[in-house]
Amino acid sequence: MNAARFQHFLAIDWSGAKGERQKGIALALAHADGGPPVLVDRGKPWAREEVLAILLDLPENTLVGMDLGISLPFADCGAFFPGWEDSPGNAKALWELIDRICADDPHLEVGSFVAHDEAREHFRHGKDDEGAHFHLDSAATREGRFRKAELAQRAMGCRPVSNFNLVGAAQVGKSSLTGMRMLNRLAGRVPVWPVDPLPQKGSVIVEIYTALAALEAWPEGKGRKLRTIEDLNNALEGLGSPSVRGSGAIDDHSSDALITAAWLRAVAHDPARWTPDALTPEIARTEGWTFGAL
Repeated sequence: MNAARFQHFLAIDWSGAKGERQKGIALALAHADGGPPVLVDRGKPWAREEVLAILLDLPENTLVGMDLGISLPFADCGAFFPGWEDSPGNAKALWELIDRICADDPHLEVGSFVAHDEAREHFRHGKDDEGAHFHLDSAATREGRFRKAELAQRAMGCRPVSNFNLVGAAQVGKSSLTGMRMLNRLAGRVPVWPVDPLPQKGSVIVEIYTALAALEAWPEGKGRKLRTIEDLNNALEGLGSPSVRGSGAIDDHSSDALITAAWLRAVAHDPARWTPDALTPEIARTEGWTFGAL
């Protein structure tokens, strides 16, 4: 990997919640020439469509990390939705299916998809409301199905949640599904690694897991949320990044974005991050991968 391949590193902490604007969305930018990561502040909560507009007009050679799952489990059962005749055969077709079914849902929401007669049977919707196929993989735990990338995250000390889970504060299902609607809108405009090959130049979007960035930056924190400026700066120091100003409390959406922007800058030029052992061509086109998971 060319050490000067990327000039900007944009980390996006994403949200799948209902509504036009999301307090859970945060963007942070780090520059290849140094300096602390900085929040991209609009003075009000972000709308998902505003983030889409930014991704359609990126500075040249920007590496974008999005904290969401870019696909669903496939390898464990040989399909995203076994038994459903319309189950897509690859990640891009999955994005298109979700976006088409949710065409009338505002703000890139996904209510129509998770309520769809066939799709809903694969998701956990509530404590006592699990679809009939949520535990379809006979090897799955009660946590549901996982992608190969998420198994790699676990081996590195993280605790990922199934993208089929729509319940609880740690759920990632709706975040991932809303993100897939957005990725469908970007088709042909910005490549999404590894579903798309890594181009020799230009901007690229990758999936990130902010807990992995925090764990690598500050092992003593054991991957926990960075809820003070002091903890954030301890993690930034571990990445060789200058500190951010201030002291005291910080919301974890902002700290997740800031630490991950700096982490992307620190690790993006490591060839091993782009060539994990378990990433086969079949996994790339179906499940995708989490950047940095080895």
